[in-house]
Formats: sequence, structure tokens, C-alpha cells
Amino acid sequence: MKWVWRAIASTALALGAIGVVLPGLPTTPFLLLAAWAGARGWPEMEQRLLRHPKYGPMIVDWRQRRAVPRRAKWLASALMTSSILMIWLLPAPMWTRWFLTLFLPCVALWLWTRPDS
Repeated sequence: MKWVWRAIASTALALGAIGVVLPGLPTTPFLLLAAWAGARGWPEMEQRLLRHPKYGPMIVDWRQRRAVPRRAKWLASALMTSSILMIWLLPAPMWTRWFLTLFLPCVALWLWTRPDS
């Protein structure tokens, strides 16, 4: 089972690293997932993430208070809004358009109810 957790942690960390340079791919959720999976099967990786000067405090804030940085909230909200606009401008199934139009504002509302870190 340890290898499953390590595979999840490695994949999430890789996606988080890609998200640093690729706009639209969120880094934070993948790093949170990597730390979570690392705690179950790769404690050394979890500790390395927690000690990271930029991302470590964010992971600790999430674990302790479920807090999200205000800048991340604004960025996520802007990306969700642009996703809704783009889905209506580009060819897409109608159910997808309506689903995202209803779902993403709910995600944004949930996100803004989290404490600021």
C-alpha cells in the first residue's frame, strides 16, 4: 500500500510543479494532495513539502485552520469566471455549459468562506 500512496504523492507533486508554469492548472490543490498522500506513505516527502519556504506555510495553514491565501482565492475566482465565459464562447455540449455555470460559483462561494491565511 505504501507504493500506492507514493504514486499518488508523486503524481500530485508533478502536476503541482507543472501548475507553477502552466496557467490554468492549479498548484495549491496538488501540493495539498501530495502532502496528504505523502503523510500516508512517504513521510520524508511530506516533511520536505512542509519545510518548503513558499509552500510549506500554506500547507500548514490548510491543515490547521483550513485557511486559503486571499491571493489564491482571487486567482481561483478569476480563473473560474474565465472558464465559464470560455465555455459559453466555444463549442461545448449544453449540459457542460450549464453544469459549469452552476457548479463553479458554488466552488467559489465555498472557497471564500474559508479563512484567509
